[in-house]
Parts: sequence; C-alpha cells; structure tokens
Amino acid sequence: MKLNLTHTSTLIVEHCHTALALGSGDLEVVATPAMVALMENAALKAVEDHLPEGSTTVGSQIETTHLRPSPVGATLSATATLTAIEGRKLTFHIEAADEKGIVGQGTHTRFIVDRQKFLAKLSQ
Repeated sequence: MKLNLTHTSTLIVEHCHTALALGSGDLEVVATPAMVALMENAALKAVEDHLPEGSTTVGSQIETTHLRPSPVGATLSATATLTAIEGRKLTFHIEAADEKGIVGQGTHTRFIVDRQKFLAKLSQ
C-alpha cells in the first residue's frame, strides 16, 4: 500500500438521500449522513485492491464539515485520498462536491482488519 491512493464515488441525489428522508433535518437537500456515507465509500474503494487476502477496512473516525446544500437531482461526488499509513491505521483527506463546487471536506480514519476475526467479535 502507498500514500496518495485515491478514489471518487458518485451518486445522483434522490429523495432517499435527503435530510427529510433520513430524519437528520426537514429539508429536501442531501443529508449530512448521506454525504458522509459517500465519503466513507470513496475511502473504502481507494484501498480495497491493495489489502491482504481476507482483509477489509472499517471506519473508526470521521471529522467533516458540510458547507452548503445540494438539491435532489445534483451529482454528488466524494473523493478520498490516502494521506497517512500507521500500521493498520489509514488516514484519508475526504472531499465532497457537486456541480457548483465543494460541499464538504474533512478527514477520515479507517483500520485494516481481518474479516473473519472482526465478524467473530459479534458472537462474543
């Protein structure tokens, strides 16, 4: 794995992505939780092809701003860039944008985990 791995995930904002639909607000604009999920997806995808067999990454922390609204019908893209590797800990710069510019940005931390060991914790 190397620094600066990047991926951009994109979605067309639909009613199901709005603050009204997700219960995080009462407006028909992209919800912060939907934006954050897209940012996390970009980080996951940025490194997934570089992980050991049987491994995945799990999110552990996210710090982000949501700077302005995006309406239903907008194309929302989130880009994650790997900025630090400390053992199993991966840190990303994340940024979301639509056709009008930056919507949100921040940092996201993920950890590399063995899938089976991680899921085994469910039965403990």
